[in-house]
Amino acid sequence: MRIADLTGRRVAVWGWGREGRAAVAAVRTRLPHQPLTLFCSETEAAGAGAPDTDIRIVTRAPDAEVLAGFDLIIKSPGISAYRTEILAARARGTLFTSGTALWFGERPDARVIAVTGTKGKSTVTALVAHLLRALGWRVALAGNIGLPLLELLDPPLTPDWWVVELSSFQTREAAAVEVGVVNNLGEEHLDWHGSRECYAADKLALMAVARRLVVNARQPDLLERSAGHADRRLFGTEVGWELRDGALWRAGRRAFELADSPLPGAHNALNACAALAAVEAAGEDAFAAAAAIASFQPLPHRLQPLGEAGGLVWIDDSIATTPQATLEALASLPGRAVTVLVGGFDRHLDWSGFAAAVRGHPPHAIITMGAAGPRIHALLAETGGAYRLQACDGLDAAVMSARALAPPGGVLLLSPGAPSFDEFHDYAERGRHFAALAGFDPARIGSIQGLGIG
Repeated sequence: MRIADLTGRRVAVWGWGREGRAAVAAVRTRLPHQPLTLFCSETEAAGAGAPDTDIRIVTRAPDAEVLAGFDLIIKSPGISAYRTEILAARARGTLFTSGTALWFGERPDARVIAVTGTKGKSTVTALVAHLLRALGWRVALAGNIGLPLLELLDPPLTPDWWVVELSSFQTREAAAVEVGVVNNLGEEHLDWHGSRECYAADKLALMAVARRLVVNARQPDLLERSAGHADRRLFGTEVGWELRDGALWRAGRRAFELADSPLPGAHNALNACAALAAVEAAGEDAFAAAAAIASFQPLPHRLQPLGEAGGLVWIDDSIATTPQATLEALASLPGRAVTVLVGGFDRHLDWSGFAAAVRGHPPHAIITMGAAGPRIHALLAETGGAYRLQACDGLDAAVMSARALAPPGGVLLLSPGAPSFDEFHDYAERGRHFAALAGFDPARIGSIQGLGIG
């Protein structure tokens, strides 16, 4: 669907985050006088419509009857497609689309590399863009990584490649892509998708529109689900880009020394394999690009070293929203006295694997916090382990306790294993607050380099 197809239809925009604002701006660019209804919160409504007199603002959440009164609704990605009122409105003929889908409709000729995965997708997306730029291409970096595609609807110079991160909320909205990357497949966002099987099906919808598919060979379930793709490329195995002997290899050739990588941990080495496999699948010279990994600027809030303060090393891994991600963070700090802060919004994920892992390889201390904190604390207290365990209400109290528990020279690690929105707007706000509590300037550490066209 293209924006021109909205002409003469009853259209609403649902959500006034960055995606919603980009959608309204894009519609106004193409259809300056198209009447629109905007569903948003009361706090968002104050500046949402002015000075656009063709926008009707509604601050009451729409029910099925209200939604069914529209021909088409441009929905923000955070609103679950499986809500009962949406399903009921669909059954009555209302169409739902998104900013991502509209961009694909407007740019059918774009050469797109689309990246998804439960974890690491932002790092892989940014790294693919960095490697392609190192080869001399003009590249757009956008999508779920922090820049809605519709904000780049009419660029002054057409990119050679579009490198786009897609969340599990967006994978069904993509049209044809040159290369699709599925970095890994775990369990997340069950509150949006309803079940792990639905989450996996939505995430893997990217396979249907990818001409060439890059997948993680270390995940048997992912291998099995992707086996029928006509042009599948693997990483993490000897038949593709792989990690061994402290380096990244391809076809028996040692391509990049991990000692030169700015990305810590084995999971990030595998992220680099995914990025190189994507560049190769795009028909570019991945061997020539590999050296540029050394100059990559790591993304904020992803095992980001903030520095030393108060005799402690502070590391922000606020992006970690699953227990497995927290275990990967701990594994990247072997031999260090780590005090780790875990907990946040409770999505009722299974923490038993985490409990077993820290019992076998204990950090110095674990501090639980947030809505999920009591459940995690109860499990860890029951299973036990050679580490200090303490419960706190929120991040401020957790940091105060961590300072008291951590030994001089120890590491204070924020790697919550849970989302942030019991206490913060998102993981980035949580990470910035953590930095501020340590005495660092949040504004200097929180930006993603390379967004947009470069």
